[in-house]
Amino acid sequence: MKTIFKMLGLAVVMALATACSDDNDDDKITIQAHDQNQMMTVMHDMMAEMETMKVTQDPDIDYATMMKMHHMGAIEMAELELKSGSNSEMKAMAQAIIDAQQKEIATLDSFLASATPTTMNMEFHMKMMEGMERMEKQSDLQIINGSIDQDFATLMIGHHQSATEMAQMQLLMGKSAQLKTLSTMIIEEQNKEIAAFQAFLLANRSK
Repeated sequence: MKTIFKMLGLAVVMALATACSDDNDDDKITIQAHDQNQMMTVMHDMMAEMETMKVTQDPDIDYATMMKMHHMGAIEMAELELKSGSNSEMKAMAQAIIDAQQKEIATLDSFLASATPTTMNMEFHMKMMEGMERMEKQSDLQIINGSIDQDFATLMIGHHQSATEMAQMQLLMGKSAQLKTLSTMIIEEQNKEIAAFQAFLLANRSK
């Protein structure tokens, strides 16, 4: 009789384990290799271009040059979302990013067209390089799954965080009032977008 009870108990445990395993299947994270992911390719291409930029060590000029490249990367990611994404919320955010950052690039171009180096600040240069390195490492640590909508939201969070760090550095060490106004706007707007991307991912993490 004891043997029968033991066998019945084992059967119940196995059934529960199987049920738990089936339930957990819904929570499994799908992962796609970075070198196979379209969004990650855009990120890597952007970072590679930023690494080759001509450095003047003038905080305002280097900030404007780097932020322009950074914005162009964001626009390319947003265009990929518009082309291949399926979520209406993410598509709307992608279009908003394109519209806003094209205008900001025009401001950066206007500044760069007449700017000449006036100061050399190695501390600013080193901190900007450290920020680039953090962004690159963080993007390489991201879990991406091949869903354009979710990968767009995931990678844009890190992308925006990097932009706000750069803007904060310009506010601390730059001199241009025009760029300080732009930097303040970038920090405010992109922090709002980070919160929206986070909310989207939390709401759609099991879909």
